[in-house]
Amino acid sequence: MNQRDWQIIVSGKTEGFWASLMRFLLEAASIAYRLVIHIRNLLYSKDFLKSYAVTKNGLKTSDKIQNIPVISIGNITVGGTGKTPLVIWLCNLLRGKNINCAILTRGYKTDNSANDEPGMLAKNCSGTSVIINPDRLAGAIEAVKKHKAQVLIMDDGFQHRRLRRDIDIITIDALRPFGFGKLLPAGLLREPVSSLKRAHAAVITRCDLISKDNLTELSASIKKINPDLIIAQAIHKPVYAVCEKKQISLDELKNKNIFAFCGIANPEAFLKTIGLIGANITGSKIYDDHHNYTWEDINEIYQDAAQCSAQIILTTEKDYNKISQPKSGTGDLFMAYLAVRMQFSEGEDRIKELIERSFAGKIL
Repeated sequence: MNQRDWQIIVSGKTEGFWASLMRFLLEAASIAYRLVIHIRNLLYSKDFLKSYAVTKNGLKTSDKIQNIPVISIGNITVGGTGKTPLVIWLCNLLRGKNINCAILTRGYKTDNSANDEPGMLAKNCSGTSVIINPDRLAGAIEAVKKHKAQVLIMDDGFQHRRLRRDIDIITIDALRPFGFGKLLPAGLLREPVSSLKRAHAAVITRCDLISKDNLTELSASIKKINPDLIIAQAIHKPVYAVCEKKQISLDELKNKNIFAFCGIANPEAFLKTIGLIGANITGSKIYDDHHNYTWEDINEIYQDAAQCSAQIILTTEKDYNKISQPKSGTGDLFMAYLAVRMQFSEGEDRIKELIERSFAGKIL
């Protein structure tokens, strides 16, 4: 079963005997998963499993030694909730204050920093070290000793509790905030929503894609779980398209026939964003998250786009970075990515205050 079929089944959109049977089996498996997550979190909360801080000289051995501040950006659901744009925003915020920061990432399904999320981070966070290591603690030590990092930003770090953090910021996708209300593999939740009690702040992303009433209701439900949680709201704002380093304005995309494709966890959000800029989607193709594109894939995309009378093939920056084949096809048809940036609509000042308050006197 591929990711798309699995998500359709757990969303409840499919009916019939086989879909119901699959959901029953997935829910049975999620009981075991819930038990494992509960035991692991309990062991960390009772200090049977240890969290470690990092100093200029390695692991912290004494409370008298000041640790390197750590900000974790994570989520409680699988898939794209907007972590990478938030990491980029945070990194550029710290760089603007002349703070040398490093990004710790596990590099999911990628072998080097030129592809996927690590490539986006390196490209959009100029002068910042991007450390790819599944062992976050080892990556943190490398960042401090080799790159002299003053602050560590842990990408997708909420469940990686071995590295102690000063701030936990959660991203919550407004389109599907709680993963259909079920834990993996019966839903998208990586851990129960009660885990939000560990977080310091939550950023609700893609707020412009739901109604104001639904957004208010979502914020209230999050506050019920953690009344002390700082809640901010943000959108993924498209700024322009890019083809081979040439920028294409949003005005140039209006009313254009677009063939869209992507291999991300939430393709519906990408397609809705294209619609918001006034372009016409005449065809689309969706791949699994972190899909590795082949020459055959790209040739098929160009053929499908031509059959749909598309004028531009549009994808995400993450997908575009993974394609080595030339981005121009036959005739005037070409491929571009839609560049988006995180823009806060509410609560940005509170996030900044949280960071400044937590790091007061700690930056080495």
